[in-house]
Amino acid sequence: MKMAASTIVSRKIIKPFTPTPPSLVHHNLSLVDYINTPEYCPIVFFYSKPENCDINQISHILENSLSKVLSFYYLFAGLIKDDNSYVDCNDMGVEYLHVRISCPMSEILNHPYNDVVDVVFPHDLPWSSSLNRSPLVVQLSHFDCGGIAVSACLSHKVVDGYSLSRFLNDWADIARQVDFKPSPQFNASSFIPLMDDAPAIPNGVPEPQRHVSRMYNFSSSSLRKLKDIVATDSGVVQNPTRVEVATALLLRCGVVASMEKSGAFKPILWSHVMNMRPPIPLDTIGNAISCFGSVAMTEDDIKLPNLFARLREAKQQLRGELKDKNTDQLAAHVLKERKEGADIKMDMFGAYYSCTSICNLGFCTIDFGWGRPVRVTLARNSRKNNFLFLDDPSGDGINVIVTLTEDDMLMFQNNKELLEFASPVVQ
Repeated sequence: MKMAASTIVSRKIIKPFTPTPPSLVHHNLSLVDYINTPEYCPIVFFYSKPENCDINQISHILENSLSKVLSFYYLFAGLIKDDNSYVDCNDMGVEYLHVRISCPMSEILNHPYNDVVDVVFPHDLPWSSSLNRSPLVVQLSHFDCGGIAVSACLSHKVVDGYSLSRFLNDWADIARQVDFKPSPQFNASSFIPLMDDAPAIPNGVPEPQRHVSRMYNFSSSSLRKLKDIVATDSGVVQNPTRVEVATALLLRCGVVASMEKSGAFKPILWSHVMNMRPPIPLDTIGNAISCFGSVAMTEDDIKLPNLFARLREAKQQLRGELKDKNTDQLAAHVLKERKEGADIKMDMFGAYYSCTSICNLGFCTIDFGWGRPVRVTLARNSRKNNFLFLDDPSGDGINVIVTLTEDDMLMFQNNKELLEFASPVVQ
């Protein structure tokens, strides 16, 4: 598809409504913040044409409410310093773009590949480096049909998925004039402090690879069926979660696609992100995440019940390791995890699959005053072999953004086992 033309209507800098107190100007990054790549995580919310509200009113509401919420999330209006150790919370402000896109919104939503949503993000910004610039960039896009999209690129140096959801929900509540006061706590460094022997950090973000993204939906009925099969076949593991069973199936289908292309099985490595709240308090904003994962060394390992059992075992092991840890122990855990990851010999594996779930975080209920989004998604991932899990806006299902190489995607999207339980959001 030829990318729809976009025209910038206005470009502004939105500053916090109230100045940041001098005592909060210097914000130390946590160890997890420090070792994260400095890329912008790009998320977008598509909304049907708002009633009784024109685009200028909408932009005015978003600008004013953004200024107010930045008084509480002052960190996002600062500057990430290039030594990666702190943020200068100098009220520099957030870049806000209002853009007109010359096509109906349906042209984006009905395209089979998720890649086309990149048009609703600032040009060349998704997954690029956020060093020496504001941690947050926002864009309001409006389409010929009257539909709108609100997108945000927020630096992974200062937020994880949980923190991103807290910020966006608080911003939406302020836009709707809900009577409350946000209470974010930028205290991640007090729980996972930056240590003297911190590992080497990435100087930038990886070069984008040639790959494509598609979104698949697991309906609630398909997930129940998949849970029953996995629970029965695994024998010992009970009450599988929807993300667990969907992850196991997608990993299997990804490996099968790779096998069909190469003609042989090769061992794989995979990981999944876990929120560390608790033991870290729920109001902590920043990066409070850890990873669990495992390997599949034989074809028997990629059978659905075996993948699921490995997934559950790895997750429970990490939960046990994190339980009741004090501040020093949490930091030591993160450092150990990082070093172990760096020591893995990747040439032993045919592929590495990364999985992230932002389910149950309230993204699909974000309402700025004109209803819930008809779709929530992200820009095309900068890395191949990636599965991102989101809540299905219409119910209890799951949407998954699958990012693979073009060749693997051709095999993957025709996998009969996949299509028994998941459907492409757009055919």
